[in-house]
Amino acid sequence: MLNFSPRFSSRIRVHGSRFTKFLCTLAAILLSPALIAAQTGPQEKPRARDLGVPFDGTPGPLNAITDVPGVTVGYTTLISGEGKLQIGKGPVRTGVTAILPRGKDTMSNPVFAGWWSLNGNGEMTGTTWVEESGFLEGPVMITNTHSVGVVRDAVIQWRVNHGQPDPTGYWWSLPVVAETWDGWLNDINGFHVKPEDAFHAIDSAHAGPVEEGSVGGGTGMICNEFKGGTGTSSRKFETKGATYTVGVLVQCNYGRRPNLRVAGVPVGLEIPENPAYSSASFGELERGSIIVVVATDAPLLSHQLKRLARRVSLGLGRDGSTSGNGSGDIFIAFSTANPGAASPDHMIDLKMLPNDELESVFAATVQSTEEAVINAMVAAETMTGIENHKVIALPHEKLREVLRKYNRLK
Repeated sequence: MLNFSPRFSSRIRVHGSRFTKFLCTLAAILLSPALIAAQTGPQEKPRARDLGVPFDGTPGPLNAITDVPGVTVGYTTLISGEGKLQIGKGPVRTGVTAILPRGKDTMSNPVFAGWWSLNGNGEMTGTTWVEESGFLEGPVMITNTHSVGVVRDAVIQWRVNHGQPDPTGYWWSLPVVAETWDGWLNDINGFHVKPEDAFHAIDSAHAGPVEEGSVGGGTGMICNEFKGGTGTSSRKFETKGATYTVGVLVQCNYGRRPNLRVAGVPVGLEIPENPAYSSASFGELERGSIIVVVATDAPLLSHQLKRLARRVSLGLGRDGSTSGNGSGDIFIAFSTANPGAASPDHMIDLKMLPNDELESVFAATVQSTEEAVINAMVAAETMTGIENHKVIALPHEKLREVLRKYNRLK
């Protein structure tokens, strides 16, 4: 069964019979955000706070990475087929996510950035130049492990098609594209992500609420052996008389069930039923990954943003991650402050928060990361993929029961 969310306009490309295509097209029209809003008003999936999960800190209005002014997010979601794996034909459970630091100005106005690998059994392209230059030039893209190459090349093609060389006038790009593995649910060796899917994720990127769960690059992902995917959160904080925002977006695909903790409660131990994998399939080792993107409008330089990226690790630790040997846990942080800082035409005057004022930024990053992962799990729905592999969603009422048992239900 295909589940269409009315919250967003992420593209859903579906393969199948003409009748299936007709039904999917009709559903997409009937469930379009504009039509739903006109008829019934906003309809949203519950988020972790809606279930009474307590978190520290003060979120922004959307509790999303798009609370950072200028940041936009777009998706392409690919869902089709069911049953036996036929490489090249499906079933397909995958997609692409695009995070644009400055919206439409992203390609021509780089942002200061820093990245960090907690455990490197994964990939994030373009980070050598981020480390060297201190800048992120273009979007951050997230997809599945075997589609990194096509998405990377598509970003370059998109930039060429739109006639935007880099600030020095040269036609060259080292796109940042990250991945997690969705091969338990998706025909990952079928290479179903195409250049046009990356184009659509970029072109459809928008401000406002961010869809969560099984969307974009997170479509086929698993977290703590529940259905995982895409999640987001944000925090407001004050320092030096000004108010700033940190926003986090995660693509979570890591963790064994016994390790999961929610608001300090050992939820994974309390809900052991129906784990995604059998020990015969994967053993007892951590074999997942997580990509985390941190955005802020606080004036931070690249070396400070690297410090921010490191703090993601503490947020994941609150959720029970141990970052195992088989996990690719890779994070990137950027600041939308100091526009024009990459201009080659003149001397640049920069603003920078003093290092002694970073405590609140660090705390906001830890808190947002912790919540973004749980939001992804709460939003995700049970999914069946290749070979009828079934991954159950985190059961909402059972989660509330466990939190109540430990006196942690808000």
